[in-house]
Amino acid sequence: MRVRIAGALAEARCSHTMFAVIKTGGKQYLVSPSDKIRIEKLAGEPGSKIIFDKVLLTADDTKTAIGNPYLSGVVVEGEILKQARDRKKIVFKYHSKTRYRKTKGHRQYFTEVKITKI
Repeated sequence: MRVRIAGALAEARCSHTMFAVIKTGGKQYLVSPSDKIRIEKLAGEPGSKIIFDKVLLTADDTKTAIGNPYLSGVVVEGEILKQARDRKKIVFKYHSKTRYRKTKGHRQYFTEVKITKI
């Protein structure tokens, strides 16, 4: 598995003292303490705590730890801010020369999380 995040790591290292790469909902997120992220819907009420245990990488000013694939004993803690639905995405099907047109919309559920501790 090859990962190219050197540019993102350099930018994050300049602006934050500590950051981590976590995996949730089939996606990877670069997070720092006090960041707000939108992730795939997770169970939980607003105000409740959530723990991300699939941590791929952590780094601060002095050291960097890379997991194979995950780091053991490292967790990222967050607080659920809200459960909501995203803006509507329009799906439009069209066949030329046959007057076939079909429009459909979809609103994806998401969870907004504030990272509290790495």
